[in-house]
Amino acid sequence: MNTTEEKSLNFIEQIIEEDLRKEGKTGGILTRFPPEPNGFLHIGHAKSIVLNFSLAQKYGGATNLRFDDTNPVTEDTRYVEAIQEDVRWLGYEWNGPVRYASDYFDKLYEFAVGLIKMGKAYVDDSSLEEIRRMRGVPTAPGEESPYRNRSVEENLDLFERMRSGEFEEGSRVLRAKIDMASPNMHLRDPIMYRILHKHHYRTGDKWHIYPMYDWAHGQSDALEGITHSICTLEFEVHRPLYDWYLDQIETFHPFHPRPKQIEFARLNLNYTVMSKRKLLQLVNEGHVKGWDDPRMPTISGLRRRGYSPASIRNFAERVGIAKRENVIDVSLLEFSVREDLNKTAPRVMAVLNPLKVVITNYPEGQTEELEIENNPEDPASGSRKVPFARELYIEREDFMENPPKKFFRLGPGRKVRLKGAYIIQCDEVIKDGEGKVSELRCTYYPESRSGSDTSGIKVKGTLHWVAVPTAGMVEVRLYDRLFMDPEPDNHKDRDFLEFLNPDSLQVLPEVYVEPSLKSARVGDRFQFMRKGYFCVDPDSKGEQLVFNRTVTLRDGWKKR
Repeated sequence: MNTTEEKSLNFIEQIIEEDLRKEGKTGGILTRFPPEPNGFLHIGHAKSIVLNFSLAQKYGGATNLRFDDTNPVTEDTRYVEAIQEDVRWLGYEWNGPVRYASDYFDKLYEFAVGLIKMGKAYVDDSSLEEIRRMRGVPTAPGEESPYRNRSVEENLDLFERMRSGEFEEGSRVLRAKIDMASPNMHLRDPIMYRILHKHHYRTGDKWHIYPMYDWAHGQSDALEGITHSICTLEFEVHRPLYDWYLDQIETFHPFHPRPKQIEFARLNLNYTVMSKRKLLQLVNEGHVKGWDDPRMPTISGLRRRGYSPASIRNFAERVGIAKRENVIDVSLLEFSVREDLNKTAPRVMAVLNPLKVVITNYPEGQTEELEIENNPEDPASGSRKVPFARELYIEREDFMENPPKKFFRLGPGRKVRLKGAYIIQCDEVIKDGEGKVSELRCTYYPESRSGSDTSGIKVKGTLHWVAVPTAGMVEVRLYDRLFMDPEPDNHKDRDFLEFLNPDSLQVLPEVYVEPSLKSARVGDRFQFMRKGYFCVDPDSKGEQLVFNRTVTLRDGWKKR
């Protein structure tokens, strides 16, 4: 008997399977990921990427990468390159070449001319302010434009002259002629083209008119043969327009297959802003150090912080696909990161706030190498040699001069085990002129060596450490959540910047690490024992390594 529990289908999978059943097929769908190249992708886009590519993989299909480059004012090739890098980093490869909405500008113009000839589109000389006013409100019919009933010949002439650059920006638009009384505002004669005398990074100065998203999107889907156009929920009210455009064009240019738009709830995270405008503001005003700042929810920021592609994919799977908007706790993302790195990240020892320990009965000048496992969760990861010496660094927080009863670390007369090494006892506390503890004098038990302990001594605490003679020094950046409020952009009377966390970055310029880290490379991930997961930052130069804290070992925000 098969005891494996089959995962239930989400609502999008149910739709796809029903479509395939009707067509007598078992697979072969084509999805697409259509970002606008006007910024960097964030964790919400990652969910969409995972959804589109995983659906195609499940149903034996493929996914196109198509840039919605219909606004030359805000778009840039650096965003195009960054988005491609993000998609590949997440572990996906798109179908065929990279595609662009601008690939279809000629065809879209041809389709627009077709609608004009059908009497379904017209050139409007009204200003944008007048058009907004005439559209009215959903509860009452709008007002028809005085230019709505121009002749086909006049509209064709004006549209061609718009294309050739004869008119000023803002002087005319091309609108679809649908229904000014529709309760759906998107059907009240939407704008299809506006005049922009702007250089396009791909088409140069060929065009003086550029298509609106709603006009370009559905037709681009259809021209590519997209079967299922997966959009976020805000496009649900746009779907009647998506279908109306296809209905009209199919009268003179049939599409097969015809794309079907399906909407799902976008990803919303607490303690985060996802608005591209607000993310850009954070960058431009210097609140963060760029789009790839490890505090940003951008994919490039998460990558630099040390998040793994698998952790983001697993997070997207955990969140699931919903029809209603909701807010996901960022701790679920952090849990997914911990879960993945716990399996893959080597354990190493690093002392962030050092306190010197001298083992008085250990031979001066002697160093020995101890065998320590790399990752107890991964038996295949093996072990490494870590040097041990008379003088060590431990964490200052691992010592208390007057420890409480349940403090199982080091104190006067107390014993602890050093990870992978020996049991030591604190015999003497040395203080500086200001009364601050500067050094501990300890003795060790030679027979207590890990793996061959015959001492019979029982201790409850185990501390990480670094040998002074062989220690490396690195910079560590302790990153935390960028905002202190769970919904920083959901306060009507307050600026989201008021909720910035002043402690979102703490820099430790002198952190001591075991010598194995001297060979670490940019992007390598480690668990600093008892401290969290860390990643080598691109700011590292030669032997001057910089580590970013990816995530703590457990969620400390629950206690705040």
